[in-house]
Amino acid sequence: MSIWPQKSIKHMMAFIEQEANEKAEEIDAKAEEEFNIEKGRLVQQQRLKIMEYYEKKEKQVELQKKIQSSNMLNQARLKVLKVREDHVRNVLDEARKRLGEVTQNSSRYAEILKLLIIQGLYQLMEPNVVIRVRQIDQALVESIFDSVQDTYKNVCKKETILKIDSDNFLPAESCGGVELISHRGRIKICNTLESRLELIAQQLVSEIRCALFGRNPNRKFAD
Repeated sequence: MSIWPQKSIKHMMAFIEQEANEKAEEIDAKAEEEFNIEKGRLVQQQRLKIMEYYEKKEKQVELQKKIQSSNMLNQARLKVLKVREDHVRNVLDEARKRLGEVTQNSSRYAEILKLLIIQGLYQLMEPNVVIRVRQIDQALVESIFDSVQDTYKNVCKKETILKIDSDNFLPAESCGGVELISHRGRIKICNTLESRLELIAQQLVSEIRCALFGRNPNRKFAD
């Protein structure tokens, strides 16, 4: 049995230890590299998640701002429209108040009543027509019946009999004018001053808006 020299054994042990240290260092280096790679991957992953989160939040905030801005703009537009409509309504209300001034001039008012009655007769074309008026206007309307009937006969070549409805007058607070009724109340033409003003207002409301606020450049057609 051979015995290794003590020097050879030490040399071999040193070699083995060196190999082991180098291997351990290699394993440590590889582990460190893999750790750094994994750490970098995780950091990058979390960074992307954070960026994605804040990008999403930023988009949500931007969308919310747009919605809020749109709502505020719509509310402002509605307020402007409300103010404009109120102003137009005030103009019409003022016109209604001034209708009462027409009745103060009896000769002028009589001419207006005559025209309103004749216009209604042309629409009805009936031989018997009941006229409804304010009680205060009864005598004035009866005084123009002959003139109205003559005008109607000359134009239509027909006669018509007019009668005041003394049981049902127009409201005393109304501005005046007439209602023409035939066929026992089944046909009625409203020619009161208020109804004529309302008709004119509907036809001229776009012109009234234009006169008050100017023409809207966003509208192609007037309504």
